[in-house]
Amino acid sequence: MTVNKEEFFREMTLRMSSSLDINIVLKLVLEYLQRFMPLNQVHLSYAADGQLAESNTSNCVALANDGMYPDIRCHASQPSKIQQWVLKQKRPFMDKDILVVNDCQHIASGPDSASSLIVPLRIDTKLIGFLWLWAMGENRFNADHADLLESVAAPFALALSNVNSYASLLKNRETIIDDNRFLNNELLSQAEGRIIGASMGLRDVMILVQQVARQNTTVLIVGETGTGKEGIANAIHFASPRKDGPFIKINCGAIAENLIDDELFGHEKGAFTGATSEKRGRFERANGGTFFLDEIGELPLQSQVRLLRVLQNKVISRVGGEKPIPVDVRIIAATNRDLKQMVAEGRFREDLWFRLEVFPISIPPLRQRKEDIPALIRHFVTQKSKELNIAPSPAVAPGAYERLMSYGWPGNVRELENMVERELIRYQGGLLRFDCLLLEEKCREAAAVSNNIETSTRPLSLDEAMCLHINNVLEMTNNKIHGTNGAAELLGINPSTLRGRMRNLGILHGTRNAKRTK
Repeated sequence: MTVNKEEFFREMTLRMSSSLDINIVLKLVLEYLQRFMPLNQVHLSYAADGQLAESNTSNCVALANDGMYPDIRCHASQPSKIQQWVLKQKRPFMDKDILVVNDCQHIASGPDSASSLIVPLRIDTKLIGFLWLWAMGENRFNADHADLLESVAAPFALALSNVNSYASLLKNRETIIDDNRFLNNELLSQAEGRIIGASMGLRDVMILVQQVARQNTTVLIVGETGTGKEGIANAIHFASPRKDGPFIKINCGAIAENLIDDELFGHEKGAFTGATSEKRGRFERANGGTFFLDEIGELPLQSQVRLLRVLQNKVISRVGGEKPIPVDVRIIAATNRDLKQMVAEGRFREDLWFRLEVFPISIPPLRQRKEDIPALIRHFVTQKSKELNIAPSPAVAPGAYERLMSYGWPGNVRELENMVERELIRYQGGLLRFDCLLLEEKCREAAAVSNNIETSTRPLSLDEAMCLHINNVLEMTNNKIHGTNGAAELLGINPSTLRGRMRNLGILHGTRNAKRTK
């Protein structure tokens, strides 16, 4: 039959662009193509990143069948060879071509024999995928059918590309929704104010939190590194009338001195080279909420002056700007430093210290609230087991709690959290015994002995000596284990053997638990 190719192209293009649902599109295409050729089934498959699929159905995007026969599936022994042939010959594949495709004995199987027509889909030179047509019976397709399909290969390729892009957008949307759901859950969990030890070792701290939370008073949280100062700041914010506002955090010690003003106050367009647009600082972002300044003792003196003005006047000025910008922000600061001593040494402004220490909260170190250790361990075991995909969460062996409570925890809650994670990484089943703590203590003792080797009267145990020696070699190699001049080579053992001994001794790769004997 004579086909008006312009009308054919127009009608096919209209159907391809009629819906974002490719299954609907393919059904309309099937019904239209049946006017011009024998056809029972059509499907689209894509080539991920331009790579051929191992089978024509493995990357099937959509399939339409007229319902006259069961789904016809390709059972070629090596369909990728057919695809390669199509690309090499630069023309569609038909049944008669099977004789020249090596190793392929048949193209389809079913209740009866089936004919196939395969058209490559490209955008420019990039392979997007293939259009597969099926008809029951032998040799049903001819060159005219192939020419018709080639005439619409370009819009088919574009449609397939759009389908993949749309699918990616949907996936990203779902990811964003899931992330938002996760963050909201995180915020809700923080809002609940669940602080481990709130009814025991941190009871007095939580009384202060409850007293100050509903006020706009500036709070200064003081405590050793790892005691959980940020958690207390979270609890204050989410128990306050500002809980629906932003909770903005900054670590004053983690930002370069020449960048801290820009981070705090923002800048105007043209304020300096590279300032191509205005930037809101964190004070502006915290407007209506709480601004948590961690490690406030590390704030440079010049920035301390500007912070003092904000506390006094409730306005900020961007870098390079003169216009005062009012801000409604509740300040919570935290430090592990002795600010009073820093004031005496001239390293912290006295007037700023007075402004910050309106309502001080001191968090006791973990060694002073050991009754919280069992609850903290249970919390971290549950949390880290989820993160490490360990199910169910293992139980703690009898006697382990006493051992852990007798330790000094110089790194406080953060050290305890890290120790739990290490124990779970090494977990091989059974109960958690926390033997790693004993091994680490031995290494620390070995380091202490090595520093006082001449005055020490106690000989090193075998584990202590091995721990000390391995640490010495790691220090010599700058923690390099593998390769030429690595620790394994210097010790004359296999790298995997060395790693096994390090695990058994509680030596962590990348840390130095002992110093070389001088």
